[in-house]
Amino acid sequence: MAQGSRGVARVLSKLKSSVEEGKYYEAHQMYRTLYFRYCSQEKYIEVLDLLYDGASLLLAHDQQNCGADLALLMLEVLEKSKADRTEHHIGRIAKLFSLLNGNIPERHQYLVRSVKWSSTDENKQGHPLLHQLLAQSLWKEKNYSSARYHFLRSEDGCGCGHMLVELHLLRGYSSEVDLFLAQAVLQYLCLQKKVAASDVFETYTKKHPNITKQSGPPFLLPLLNFLWLLLTAIESGKGTFFTILCEHYQPSLKRDPAYREYLDRIGQLFFDLPPPRPQQQPGGFFGNLLQGLFGGLDDDSDEEDITTAESSRKNMVTEELD
Repeated sequence: MAQGSRGVARVLSKLKSSVEEGKYYEAHQMYRTLYFRYCSQEKYIEVLDLLYDGASLLLAHDQQNCGADLALLMLEVLEKSKADRTEHHIGRIAKLFSLLNGNIPERHQYLVRSVKWSSTDENKQGHPLLHQLLAQSLWKEKNYSSARYHFLRSEDGCGCGHMLVELHLLRGYSSEVDLFLAQAVLQYLCLQKKVAASDVFETYTKKHPNITKQSGPPFLLPLLNFLWLLLTAIESGKGTFFTILCEHYQPSLKRDPAYREYLDRIGQLFFDLPPPRPQQQPGGFFGNLLQGLFGGLDDDSDEEDITTAESSRKNMVTEELD
């Protein structure tokens, strides 16, 4: 065993030297040879270490195609070995994702396969930690729509709140300050992520400079007060309070037609309210919107872009709280 380990160490050292000397093709082929050898012997721990180190090394030298190939092989081994969804494996997957160039097609393939691997009966849309780490990487790249997609499938409401503040200040209109938050809170609740919904609300309202001046709650903006009271109603579980709340804030809720569908879903999930009558033509805009929210990634689709700005840039009037 000791002699074998020393032999592997010598091979890895030689591979590293080859990469440092610019012999990328030679090193890549040797990594693949060792991959087949270790897999045939079911040495999954060794081959996972080998592929992760090799992919990291090649990507650090901007060998994107070779590095992506080894990264995808690492996912293949995780799938084949039925490895547990541990923090160790998830952290490695996310690290390699951050090293992959967004311009190569293999990156999206890698993302889709990694999320599918991390999926379980408990987390059908993928492991929340993986989504969180993916969201953080995409946020650093200023890819806000994709980062938002993954934040919503994580448990990191605080991180999402910080990102939304940055996004609104960079790209939003001043009249949309409450809309950026409302969409996230309602979508978290539709995904039954009550804690994350509270976290994103608290973080956004405390960190956004245009809101902190209001010293809320209560806030000057009615929609923020609605969200605050909605989260309170969910804690109490009082369906009557929820119904009255939605009726009272109808002028604010009409600013985005998507809110009605979200609130119907929230009423069913948290207050045992019956679903609304089915439309004569099922699906349509609202059906597609919820399907996008609850659906996962697949090989032929990009991440769902469920940002707030596009559906909300109309003439907006700030309503006063009654």
